[in-house]
Amino acid sequence: MIRFAEKNTAITGVGMSDVSRGATGSALALTVDAAIEAIADAGLTRADIDGIATWPGERADGSGFSPVGCAALQDALRLEVNWYGGGGEAPGQYGAVFNAIGAIAAGLCRNVLIFRTMYEATARKTAYANSLLREGQRQAGPFSWYAPYYTYAAALQQALFFNLYVHKSGITPEQVGQIAVNQRRNAALNPKAIYKTPISLDDYLASPIIATPLRLYDCDVPIDGAAAIIVSRMDVARDLRNPPIRIEAIGSSMRYRNSWTQLAELDTQAQPRVAEMMWGRTDLKPADVDIAQLYDGFSFHTINWLENFGFCERYGAKDFIEGGRRIALDGDLPVNTGGGALSGGRLHAYGAVHEACTQLWGRAGARQVKGDPRICATSTSGGPLAGAMLLVRD
Repeated sequence: MIRFAEKNTAITGVGMSDVSRGATGSALALTVDAAIEAIADAGLTRADIDGIATWPGERADGSGFSPVGCAALQDALRLEVNWYGGGGEAPGQYGAVFNAIGAIAAGLCRNVLIFRTMYEATARKTAYANSLLREGQRQAGPFSWYAPYYTYAAALQQALFFNLYVHKSGITPEQVGQIAVNQRRNAALNPKAIYKTPISLDDYLASPIIATPLRLYDCDVPIDGAAAIIVSRMDVARDLRNPPIRIEAIGSSMRYRNSWTQLAELDTQAQPRVAEMMWGRTDLKPADVDIAQLYDGFSFHTINWLENFGFCERYGAKDFIEGGRRIALDGDLPVNTGGGALSGGRLHAYGAVHEACTQLWGRAGARQVKGDPRICATSTSGGPLAGAMLLVRD
């Protein structure tokens, strides 16, 4: 097999700030907390960090979506780096990781600090938080496609896609609800999770419809918090504190129209070719995967990824998740073991990577998956921005 660049990299440390529905500290303070924890977890010092990356880069627009960029964190930590990168045009939230892999392969750096910060819970005090458009602002560019249809929030946009999936697959609300119920059950065992009170399937079905067929419990939770990971060159990683978690394979394919409004594959979005690319870069197969941390901005995405990763057949997720047994902590494929974004809080794909590493290093406490899991599939996003990684404990 061709030696792909990601195979020379590994995750060596992770960190997470306090996660809340209203932080007492600033977004930068949360980011510093997560970064310092990740650096220490890897057994490194700030002097060892020679690269820094984030996605999508700083957005000083009051939305809380990405309030901290590379420059602010680099200055706060007084890092001296050879390379940095942060930008929105990337294959989902993992764009920062994929760019870091390239920078390491190019010999620009050995240890890259990657972070994702959200401050949306505080930003919700304004009308703009967690919406696609500003009220009263003249819309231009891609947003001009949304405004005539009153698609002002991501839930409305994704509900249109989800409706098509429901029509084609025949999935029932009772089956969809297993995602939210399972993740809340897992979150109850996660000290960092926002929502820990268990919910039943009846609770799910009784929750308000946000945009048919999405219910309240199908939508992720805006939070204030930050997650950080260290990606190191493999020869460096083997000398550090933790067993390296190898980035075995990545998927970043963009063989679709790069458009949220003109995407041809509405019910699968960009996931199938991303997954195909990832599996094409490894000898491992879906049956080898021990756990899965699947993007869950909406429960619809998790259901999609189960199919598109090949854990079940196309439109077969309804049977795979029926009753919730297969995706539970003690099931055939434990899914979103920390509660995911639905109950743990929206740290995008970096919350998922943090949980993946926590599980693979065997330090998840009461929610630790039994049987010494070694291989995790993890993914990002919906629409045309999907990304995927296969992580393997060395």
